[in-house]
Amino acid sequence: MNLKQAYSYSVQFLEGNGVDEADFKALCVSCRVAGIRNSEYLAHINDDIIHSRLAKMLMRLKDGEPLQYVLGKWDFYESEFYVGEGVLIPRPETEELVERCLRALDSSAKPVIYDLCSGSGCIGISLAKKLENATVYCVEKSEKAFQYLEKNAKGIPNVKTVLADINSCPELPQADVIVSNPPYIKTEALKSLQSEVQREPSMALDGGADGLTFYRIINDKYAKRLNDNGLLFLEIGNEQGEAVKKLLTSFKSVEVHKDIYKNDRIVTGVKA
Repeated sequence: MNLKQAYSYSVQFLEGNGVDEADFKALCVSCRVAGIRNSEYLAHINDDIIHSRLAKMLMRLKDGEPLQYVLGKWDFYESEFYVGEGVLIPRPETEELVERCLRALDSSAKPVIYDLCSGSGCIGISLAKKLENATVYCVEKSEKAFQYLEKNAKGIPNVKTVLADINSCPELPQADVIVSNPPYIKTEALKSLQSEVQREPSMALDGGADGLTFYRIINDKYAKRLNDNGLLFLEIGNEQGEAVKKLLTSFKSVEVHKDIYKNDRIVTGVKA
């Protein structure tokens, strides 16, 4: 079976089993088995592929597993990150958090950065790669997610991985920047999420009864961990802007920023 045949078969199989976005997912798994990027498909349509590996990936998609877990890696910002069961999947809107953070920092400076609730490490590692003089502490509670974090951070000298619950405030050097995409979905809303999202770890999604638990922890316990004029960058749910802004009493100049879809997405602040 060549790549073109594999793609055609994959589309038919996924459509026949009611899998959404069949064309895109078929292209992704076919190209992953061929060892190429999606953009290289046309140049490799006659390449032979391993049918058995493709079949296993298609069955996983049929069973409702997220595409990113099936592929084992996913693009985020300018890198590719290992992902799988037990870790939150990096999302495009989170790239805007990275961009805003980078715009606020001097690339020649030597900031200490905390990436709290780090998950795969996509935020902290992306910052570390751009800010070679920075030291980034990626803090993650889940042992499953931490395995992916360590794998993604391998070979990046200015990333320090920390297995810890942020509520316990691990001993770290004072920070200049705190960045976080914490769990922010209300507990009662978890059961109404799309089926594929429900395959992601609830620990990375559940923000407590009102979705704001982790923002309170950051406000109450981490402002004192920032140096004077330390900066805060948070991703939020699209209806949480004003609520998060009000509870960040330990910070000044708090602002809510919208994403490319005009939804509340990022809150920034400065240590008060």
